Amino acid sequence: MTTAEVDEEGAGQRLDNFLVRRLKGVPKSHLYRLLRTGQVRVNSRRVEATYRLQPGDRIRIPPVRTARPAVARAVRGPVTPLLGRDPLLEDEWLLAIDKPAGVAVHGGSGVSRGAIEQLRLERPALRFLELVHRLDRETSGVLLLAKKRSVLTGLHQQMRDGLVQKRYLVLVAGHWRGARQVVKLPLVRRVTAQGERRVSVEAGGMPSHTEFTLQRHFPGFSLLAAELRTGRTHQIRVHLAHLGFPVASDDKYGDFGLNKALAKRGLKRMFLHAAELGFRHPASGAQVRLTAPLPPDLAGFLAALEAERGQ
Repeated sequence: MTTAEVDEEGAGQRLDNFLVRRLKGVPKSHLYRLLRTGQVRVNSRRVEATYRLQPGDRIRIPPVRTARPAVARAVRGPVTPLLGRDPLLEDEWLLAIDKPAGVAVHGGSGVSRGAIEQLRLERPALRFLELVHRLDRETSGVLLLAKKRSVLTGLHQQMRDGLVQKRYLVLVAGHWRGARQVVKLPLVRRVTAQGERRVSVEAGGMPSHTEFTLQRHFPGFSLLAAELRTGRTHQIRVHLAHLGFPVASDDKYGDFGLNKALAKRGLKRMFLHAAELGFRHPASGAQVRLTAPLPPDLAGFLAALEAERGQ
């Protein structure tokens, strides 16, 4: 039997999530059984799995077999820095990276290690490191992580209050008309039989709001800036597909015939890039704006389109 005392970093966390992180390798079904049978107690009392921990809470944890030794063997030896080598920002509260396309933000669904797992390996001294937001696997650009739970909850509150600015660059098929367009469409999310997330525009769905601004026209394509006012799954991609302007090389909602042609022309992944992220710094309150330039593959494709214009 062990006892853990909750500090400021653990405050506000659900009890079940606390146990998942502390007892790595223990099946969730077993953890919930411990909670249901009262073997886990907080301040000598039974509590629900959804109980929010408070500073000073004392958690009694019964002896359980964990998978920690196996995890230690799996990561033995030096970890080569891959993602956090040149961060966009790093201090004692935050870590921001320019995530490359093709890297999932977390493991699962056939991905053994995502960005969050890799960064935890690269910074083993950190007691806490969590994603503030998410990017699709094929989306490149600014990805923000919190080093303290209080920072994470504070940034999530900024998001709910509309104080976080997210700006993407996206190339779409077609000739976009008008300088600026506000799109508000309800979105419904489903999971297919194959376990894939799919989103569609349907009445009664979750409200979603994107503002698009034309950046430049190219032959057959338009470069847009997209600013998210809500953060629904696949929001930009679904809004644009619904309007008849599919994202170039989008393999879920795009024009599949066009995607094949684009691959032959050198664009082998979706043209969607998280270019800017703005927020108030959790410690100083100063406004922070992080930027990530277009990666070489996307910038090179735009240069090729520009060259076509000049022919």
